[in-house]
This record gives sequence, structure tokens and C-alpha cells, in this order.
Amino acid sequence: MGSSARPETMFAWRKHRGNPEPIWEEVPVPKPTPTGVLVKILASGVCRSDRSLLSREKQAGWFQDKWTLGHEGCGRIVEFGADVKDTTLKVICERGQHCGIGQDGYYAPYATIDIRGVVLVPEGVTPAEAAVATDAVNTAYHAITRRGEVKASETVFLFGLGGLGFNALQIIHNIGARVIVSDIRQQRLDEAIKLGIPEADIVPVGKSPVEFVAERGLLVDTVADFVGTHQTFDDAQDIVRRGGKILCIGSIDSENTVHMKTGTRKRLSYIFSYGGQVEDLKEVLDLIAKGVIRPQVQPGKLEDFPTVLKNLEDGKVEARVALIQDE
Repeated sequence: MGSSARPETMFAWRKHRGNPEPIWEEVPVPKPTPTGVLVKILASGVCRSDRSLLSREKQAGWFQDKWTLGHEGCGRIVEFGADVKDTTLKVICERGQHCGIGQDGYYAPYATIDIRGVVLVPEGVTPAEAAVATDAVNTAYHAITRRGEVKASETVFLFGLGGLGFNALQIIHNIGARVIVSDIRQQRLDEAIKLGIPEADIVPVGKSPVEFVAERGLLVDTVADFVGTHQTFDDAQDIVRRGGKILCIGSIDSENTVHMKTGTRKRLSYIFSYGGQVEDLKEVLDLIAKGVIRPQVQPGKLEDFPTVLKNLEDGKVEARVALIQDE
């Protein structure tokens, strides 16, 4: 596609410093840097963290005063920067960097990405799946396989089957570890059962995880907390075995309490994880292509982003939504 076929401007969902609501704003179509590419966005995933990015003004120093939201993106390369030598890539996905987090991201028709963050999407993976894979799957994969180093011999207690947690469940299940699952929504627990998790390993809605583990005499090696509330973090410290690991990924509550007596007495490892690496993303996309991981993603429209985000916050979205755009 030549540059003459592209518009000079576009509308994008933007964050303005001091305003907690997204702004639908006309901005110039960006040009790729010498080591970057210009991408026609096909799909961009909506994440709960978009709300915190909008509402929290205390951010890293490199955050711009105005920037385009959206940190999960998949699209088609339409222009290479002058210094980019690898022109074999045709369809791309982005691994994170800072796109959509303090600097321009993917809630727009076009975006620029440095070539170091570009990953080829394999055959059989849809743009919507690829978009959410960059965070909702990649973050879960990185936490479980690299940070937590979960093994098939382990028993893992998983809190939360949302956009990241259900993907984590599939990853742990594929590893071969036993998974004990807790969620406040019965329909999400039903999805876990469909995946092959025994009903005996599902914590009933309303049942205390601490009581569930104690009554069954379970020895929990690793707790994967994809919720991050005061309750789940406290429960995690109670139910994990001596010498066990607590994987902290969710952060609904921005501050939680490490119980020092519990942590020292049980010699616990508290492992925090965020995002993933480009090599992780390549592995994740391959697993999706093989059908090992099946991201649950619903379609939406770019112009409906505020409504989609509110529905996500209100629990009306079971897993993930990808905003689809025409090629």
C-alpha cells in the first residue's frame, strides 16, 4: 500500500493528563521511525488496566501528556522504516514495549512499532486472538512458565478466570499440573469443567478457599493470583504449603499486606510478574495455532471502546473483547 492511499489524519481514543475519561480525538497518521514499521490495525484488545491508565495520574516520568490508548494490537504492516532490513514480515503482533502505556498505542486505525517488537502471526490465528495474545495470554504464559516455573508435578491453586486467568488455566493444564480453581462466577467455573478440570478441583462459589483446601488436605505448591484483592492475597498466604510460591499477577487492590509472620514461618516465595518477552509471544502464538491455548475473545468496535471498558469493569464480559477494524 502506498502512502498516497492512506489518510493524513485519523480518530483515536486518547488519554489526556488530568482527564480520567478517554477522548475521541483526531490526530495525524504516524510515520514509522527508521527502525520501525507503520501498521494498519486489525484488532486491539481491551484490558481492565486501561481504566487504571486513565484514572491514575501518578505515572512514570516518561508518560506523555497526551497519548493513544490500547496496549494489545495486531495488524498488517503497510510501511517499513528506512533502516529495517527484514521485509519478510507481512502480519504483525506487538509484544508490549510501552505502546498504549504512556505513549501511542492501538485504539486507532494506524500505529507505529519498533521492529524489535514485531512478531509474525502464524496461520490459523485470527487477528483478534493475536491481539489479546500480546497481553492476556503472554502475561499469563510468562508468569506461569518463566517466573513461577510451574512443573507437571505441582498442585496449583488459581484465583480468577478472567481475561488472563482462563488463559493461565489452559497453560497450567497443558503443563500437566493439577489445578484447583476459584472464581466468583459459576459460568467461568463451568468453562473450567468443560476444559477438563475435575469438579472435585473446583471451589464452589461462596466457599472459603482456606476451608476448601483444609477440608481436602490439599498440599498447594503454587498459588497463581490473577485477582489481587485483599482477600485473595490473604487466602494465598494461608493455603500455600511451607516453602511454596505465590505468583502475584492481578492487582485489583493496588496495595496488599504481606503477613511477615506467615511468610517467614512458612519460608514463602512472593513472585511478582508483569508482561512478557518477545520470545514468550512467539511460543504463545504457536500454542494458539496448534489449538493448545484457545483465547476466549468477543468482537467489538473501536468507536464503542468506552462502553466495552465499562462492561468489562461491571463483569458483563466473561473473558476478553477485541475491537475489530476493517482492512
